Amino acid sequence: MVDQTRHEKEKHFLTAEGKKESFPSLMDPPSLELSVVVPSYNEELRLPVMMDEAMEYLEKRQKENPSFTYEVIIVDDGSKDKTTEVAMKYTKKYGAQKVRVLTFVENRGKGGAVRMGALSCRGRLVLMADADGATKFADIEKVEEGLQSISEKPDNMAISCGSRAHLEEQSVAQRSVFRTFLMYGFHFLVWFFCVRGIKDTQCGFKLFTREAALKTFSSLHVERWAFDVELLFIAQCFEIPVAEVAVNWTEIEGSKLVPFWSWLQMGRDLVFIRLRYLTGAWRLESERKTQ
Repeated sequence: MVDQTRHEKEKHFLTAEGKKESFPSLMDPPSLELSVVVPSYNEELRLPVMMDEAMEYLEKRQKENPSFTYEVIIVDDGSKDKTTEVAMKYTKKYGAQKVRVLTFVENRGKGGAVRMGALSCRGRLVLMADADGATKFADIEKVEEGLQSISEKPDNMAISCGSRAHLEEQSVAQRSVFRTFLMYGFHFLVWFFCVRGIKDTQCGFKLFTREAALKTFSSLHVERWAFDVELLFIAQCFEIPVAEVAVNWTEIEGSKLVPFWSWLQMGRDLVFIRLRYLTGAWRLESERKTQ
């Protein structure tokens, strides 16, 4: 059983006036078109750049199409800097109907932040987007097209993943031999243990139908860097169709990923993911398909 418990302080968000209100549940019917979940850990410097770009795009889109409604949920993953204070400036500027801040009492990891944000959203579609702004926010239109290209959506479940695979040749030329070895080693482990048919599992720009988000995030265990792999593994177990779409991506300074140790941790997590499902330590309810 996945632990989805929250500290009392994590059950509420603050309005622009400082009033406490309870987060809704992903199990409720949708009341907006789009929810954007932004996991953030010590992002006081990079978050404003990403949020300014995202809000400019979203506001312009809503102005052009008033029926388009949205929210952004910034999840502060137990930051030690002023991430929450920076995020709250957007709530005060745009209102809590558009920007909400979920602050964790302690750090859980990126996967834990994305999961809790997704489980608190109101949108018909759920987008996860990194706080560094490495992917241009306007590329949401590309992953939306990817979602629309999926003709058969069982129980309206589908996922569209942003992908940097088309940039791999260029990135290999710029990386050291050691880092290139780590990258290909990780790709092999992903293919061997968990997910096949998806070239880039780690891009932090993924779009879910609400039904797919509920099915996958409700079953997610991994809270650190390898959570994307488990998420897609769960999707494949439930036969949820996944599209992969090329997006623009730029390396942004300030990454929390420490090359050697992060890859090592992710490699270990991949082995554990497979073993825990194989041994029955982790189970998926009502699987359409078992691997």
